Amino acid sequence: MIEAGVLMVLAAAALGAAAARLARRFRPLLAAQPSGRSDRLNERLTGALAEFVSHRRLLNARFAGVYHAAIVASFLILIATKIRAFAEILAPGSDALRALLPLHDVAVVAMLAAVAAAVVNRLWLSRARFAGSNHRDAAVILAAISFIVLASEADAVAHVIAKPSDAGQYALAAPLARWLGAGASFASAVKAEHVFRWAHIAAVLAFIVYVPGSKHLHAVTGLPNLFFRNLAPRGQLRPRTEIAPPANALSAQTWKSLFDLYSCSECGRCQAACPAHNSGKPLNPKTLIMGLRSHLVETAYGRAPAGMALAGEVVAEDALWSCTSCYACTAVCPLRIEHIPKIVELRRALVDDGRLDPGLTAALNAARRYGNVFKRPAKQRPKWADGLDFDIPDGAQVEVDYLWFVGDHASFHPAAAERTRRFARLLKSAGVSFGILHADERSSGNDIRRIGEEDLFQELARHNIEAISACRFVKIVTTDPHSFNTLVNEYPAFGLKADVVHHTELIADLIASGRLEAPKTARRRVTYHDPCYLGRYNGRFEAARAIITRLGHDLVEMPRNREASFCCGAGGGRIFMTDPPSGARPADLRLAEAAQLEGVEWFVVACPKDYVMFSDASKARDEGPHIAVKEIVDLFFDGGDNG
Repeated sequence: MIEAGVLMVLAAAALGAAAARLARRFRPLLAAQPSGRSDRLNERLTGALAEFVSHRRLLNARFAGVYHAAIVASFLILIATKIRAFAEILAPGSDALRALLPLHDVAVVAMLAAVAAAVVNRLWLSRARFAGSNHRDAAVILAAISFIVLASEADAVAHVIAKPSDAGQYALAAPLARWLGAGASFASAVKAEHVFRWAHIAAVLAFIVYVPGSKHLHAVTGLPNLFFRNLAPRGQLRPRTEIAPPANALSAQTWKSLFDLYSCSECGRCQAACPAHNSGKPLNPKTLIMGLRSHLVETAYGRAPAGMALAGEVVAEDALWSCTSCYACTAVCPLRIEHIPKIVELRRALVDDGRLDPGLTAALNAARRYGNVFKRPAKQRPKWADGLDFDIPDGAQVEVDYLWFVGDHASFHPAAAERTRRFARLLKSAGVSFGILHADERSSGNDIRRIGEEDLFQELARHNIEAISACRFVKIVTTDPHSFNTLVNEYPAFGLKADVVHHTELIADLIASGRLEAPKTARRRVTYHDPCYLGRYNGRFEAARAIITRLGHDLVEMPRNREASFCCGAGGGRIFMTDPPSGARPADLRLAEAAQLEGVEWFVVACPKDYVMFSDASKARDEGPHIAVKEIVDLFFDGGDNG
């Protein structure tokens, strides 16, 4: 009875201490902005459970995913032995949960093997991915898990030795324990069992107290974070008007944004996928989350002022401006942490203060004055069509099947504009009825919103929606994935109701229907780059590949393709900024990846910005095989040779 009383006191103290630590850490979330994540509850629950059980994202890194799944499964099994250890003291001889003990030894072996695999992965196989993570915390966690498991097994072994009358039952219940204890005989077996059981219990209680202050808190917050994941389209940012103006402090963030911070396991998948980090920029999405979390904890304990500026003091400004908004970080995060909304929110604060790169300032001023980032008068927007031998109707004057939203780069950048003319010729040859907005089109605002100039974005959106609404058409088409994302995912919140297709989808349909014939050209060995805003954001992967194969070319996939495609480096306003003269750019790294593919001649893209970025990178390459950059429409003209 004394032991039972001591155990109850210790358990209550441990649970109380853990609860107090949790309450202190989560207190700032109560003062945060609302997040609106109480909709579609059934979808949230089933989706969260499916991801937890399947380990789908974790298994993208196969080795780590397998050992993590083993840790989780073993942990769930070993919970039974923890309850049994407590029950043996509170109610001796109760045989609590003995029916589950046949799995005990399996779980022990699996857990220890998984912990060993985790150590190997952290120290050798994926060392770069864990750079910047809290190694001491990880070591404590892995050591504690190992000690708890070993103490649990030692408890079982001592029980077999001390109580031979139970050996027959243990032959099935814990064969490893029976084997380890076979032939052993010592007078203090009962005492040993007692010691190991209490060591087991003490380790469990210490672990419970430790977890709320460690990275392992994700074991508590992970499933809720999956439940409260973003169910809106990936390419849709939260309008600034829905929350308080960005005060550049914790209190201006939503509670879900702060809850994300406690869900980070520091696994480094976002770090490995980030084009900014991989090209030597100051941004590391993992350490950005860790830094914000540290500040949140410091604030919770009163060691940092709640109004401390996040952008500039907690997170370096140049790190925020390094983001290409490619979404690779969130796409690979097993716990669906939302990095980009945090970065954009902090950028909004910097824009309010006028603290931004000169190239971004120039782009915003041009868009504000001219409606485009190239400083061209609105009447010059349709001048890209001057080289055509036919006129393109004004969608506001003539009813058309397709209203073509051209976009800034496709209209004004000389190299991209030639691809725009080629697409127009394709549509004309296929007999497609199409028109454009002429001088009424403005920048879609995709990059402007992600730079952080929300007011200007909304001004451009309302103008474009008004211009589009004045036209009569069946669908909108665009060659620009950035504009595609904005038209599909963001303009509907401001009143746009229209079907939107990307030009690869339209071309693929025209080929399939026989309205567009494949040119008779030599078969080439090519690779295709998935644009972030077409593929990862909007799931359009197959149309471009269908075009390439229907034209008779041999398509070779890059190692990082579809969802895992590596960004060109243009998004999030980066295309308006000047990269330092030293160091690689994301486009350079991507072309180098393509150059590793045997015999590949063409690097095919489906985005004006991609064409600009990769063409520049191709011209700068001074080693390795030359790979020609082609926009997908180039494949229809002279075999692409004059692209």
